[in-house]
Amino acid sequence: MTAKVKDPGVGKSSTKKAKRFINPDGSFNVKHINRGETFTNSYDYLINISWTKFFLWVLLGYLIINSFFAIIYTFFGIAEIAEPSGNVFKDFLNAFFFSAQTITTVGYGAMSPKGMLFGVISSLEALVGLLSFSFVTGLLYGRFSKPQANIKFSNNLILRNHNGKDSIMFRLMSKNGKVMIKPRIEATLVLSLPDANNQYSNNFYSLKLERSAITYLPTTWTVVHVIDEKSPLKDYNTREIDKLHGEILILISYYDESFAQEVHQAHSFVLKNLKFNNRFTPAFYYDEEGYTVLDHSKLDETEEL
Repeated sequence: MTAKVKDPGVGKSSTKKAKRFINPDGSFNVKHINRGETFTNSYDYLINISWTKFFLWVLLGYLIINSFFAIIYTFFGIAEIAEPSGNVFKDFLNAFFFSAQTITTVGYGAMSPKGMLFGVISSLEALVGLLSFSFVTGLLYGRFSKPQANIKFSNNLILRNHNGKDSIMFRLMSKNGKVMIKPRIEATLVLSLPDANNQYSNNFYSLKLERSAITYLPTTWTVVHVIDEKSPLKDYNTREIDKLHGEILILISYYDESFAQEVHQAHSFVLKNLKFNNRFTPAFYYDEEGYTVLDHSKLDETEEL
């Protein structure tokens, strides 16, 4: 078999039931326990979660802060900001709306604090509002300005005859339609194999690609590994490969003009998901005017040979 390479950073220890190292979304499949929580961890979490979760957290924080101050206003006497209604819930709502006006510095004028105590409380709330909105603004800027690769990989990893030799292929494209400048790929095969004592360990092999770099990518790129004499899979027949406990780790880098710097994205394919004797259908074509038309929905589309 082809000579092994050094551990790329995922560790040599393994088990028979070991999960994949890299999830389909590019995150590493690692569970963290007993990790100390810091403000930096919270910031990283809020920067990286989905937009839906982000705005839900913002809404939750907004409701909690306003509810907290509304309880204070109600406890010390709603009469200091509005006419009491005799109903605790209605008084709480009036206090909540007053809190929302204070924390956002809107101030419609319908309600205003009376007395020194409520003046101090509302002033402190205004300060909390300024700090909170500054923090959310910083998070929004961080989410928009954070360099992030926008690469979409095919779900399918196929194995078929290519130029007279069995080859493993996958396909990728730019998710947002922008041209990728000088993309390059590194591929590492990880095989979890047992020893004489039935103890599993990871073995790493560098996969030679038909092309590991191109100048620019405006459409799709079909990445090919030929199973030849130099391939770590040359000792297995095609029907044995998908039975291996193996994973192909992918790291792609390219220059992104939007961020004016190089960005990176990790991905992986597991060998058990191989599709045999299929080929990718063309994802782009030329229209009647001669323009190249790229159909993003066809990235995963395959057909039997």
